[in-house]
Amino acid sequence: MSGRDPGGLLDRLVDATVLERIVISIASLVFAIVVGGVIVTVSGTVATCREPAFVLASREFCYDPIELYRTLFDGAFGSLINLGLTLQETSILLFTGLSVAVAFRAGLFNIGTQGQMVLGALGSALTIGWVAPSLPENIAGTLVIVPLAVLVATVVGGLYGALPGVMKAYADAHEVITTIMLNFVAMGVAFYLVRNHVGDMTTDSVQTTPIPEFARLPPTIDGTRFSVLVLLFGLLAAVLIYLLYERTVVGYDLRTSGLAPEAADYGGVDAKRNIVGSMSLSGALGGIAGAMYVLMVHYRWETDMPALGFDGIAVSILAGNNPLGVIPAALLFGALKGGSLQIDFALGIPPELVEVLRGFIILFVAMPEFFRMIGSYAGYGTEGGETDG
Repeated sequence: MSGRDPGGLLDRLVDATVLERIVISIASLVFAIVVGGVIVTVSGTVATCREPAFVLASREFCYDPIELYRTLFDGAFGSLINLGLTLQETSILLFTGLSVAVAFRAGLFNIGTQGQMVLGALGSALTIGWVAPSLPENIAGTLVIVPLAVLVATVVGGLYGALPGVMKAYADAHEVITTIMLNFVAMGVAFYLVRNHVGDMTTDSVQTTPIPEFARLPPTIDGTRFSVLVLLFGLLAAVLIYLLYERTVVGYDLRTSGLAPEAADYGGVDAKRNIVGSMSLSGALGGIAGAMYVLMVHYRWETDMPALGFDGIAVSILAGNNPLGVIPAALLFGALKGGSLQIDFALGIPPELVEVLRGFIILFVAMPEFFRMIGSYAGYGTEGGETDG
């Protein structure tokens, strides 16, 4: 199918080379930084402060955008502890970003990574709680309990991801609606089970009992809970998924089944089975993210888990749904999250303004890839369909 607007913006975005897309992303980031700086500066004229950050043309400005960005960078990378917190966030975003990207690559929209993460986290926490008492509290016990917890989370997340896949394949239920609704189901079921049956009954908080020391992933950087094992696992997963989709027949069938199920059926591929398979793989990655949250970050399941599953949607769009692109996209998100905490603490800038700034950066950087994805699915570009991104 040829482009509907030859030479137009969508055609250029869809046909952009990898180098061109990198340049566009960098230019978008620079533009976002400039626009964000202007917003911060203007906001400083109406804010009330004891001591202005600078004075220009007899007008006082409470916020200095240059100091803000310097603090943002220092908050993300300025010390080993800050770097550890950034990489901790990045490690989990790798899995949630990959979860969304796997579905997008198959032409499906998994908005349910958060629910799959919640149930995966609960499954891993309960597995550890049930199995740990029968294991030795040493490295041998760790080598058994950690892989088992990850395996259970993978299965739980995969089965929960398969559910909207089955509804999509066999009942033509739109996966956007079903995955959104299943998020609420997952959170409600998990809350009920933990509060009434499997939670820590010694506290009023809705949470499971803490996992034992030998079941926790050892911190790599003192003062943080970041474990390089999770980061390496996430990087390995990104590479393997990239190879699966780009270098194997199975990956090609998965992509074709979601993007063009009629063509897949004509070619002898079971499109319905592959749709379920894509959503199962997507859900499994969401479940792994939940296990990593329990094993590395909080050492228990608790209600009101951070919305890292929803953040994975933006990470995937920013990465152009490319599994390898998820790596820098997750790092950018991790840095923005870690650095924004330092801004509120060090400069006293309202957290709401920091969220606006972070949103602008994400918006400007992600929008070119978002429009490229829409154009690709709509048939723009000289290739008129699926691209390498």
